Amino acid sequence: MKREEHEEECRRTLGKPFSEVHAYLDQFAGQPGIGFRHRCKLHHEYGIELVRKQFGDRAAEAARLHIESDLAQEGWAPIDPFPQNEEHYKKLGFF
Repeated sequence: MKREEHEEECRRTLGKPFSEVHAYLDQFAGQPGIGFRHRCKLHHEYGIELVRKQFGDRAAEAARLHIESDLAQEGWAPIDPFPQNEEHYKKLGFF
């Protein structure tokens, strides 16, 4: 999903765009040779907790929405295990 789409989803669901959360989660996307593989860095439960510590509980909700939307693009469904950290993310085959 594009950042604008994540922001709109948060605006509809949580009442504000949480732009800083989306920038934080996708901070590795612009590095050469990484592309969508940046998701293994923060698109998991540990990443949500880092967002919670830095931005608060509502921001953690925005992070979960962002991550679930991105995982869904890769075939993840809510009944599937949610990645816990970078290693688990890769083990689940999302990398």
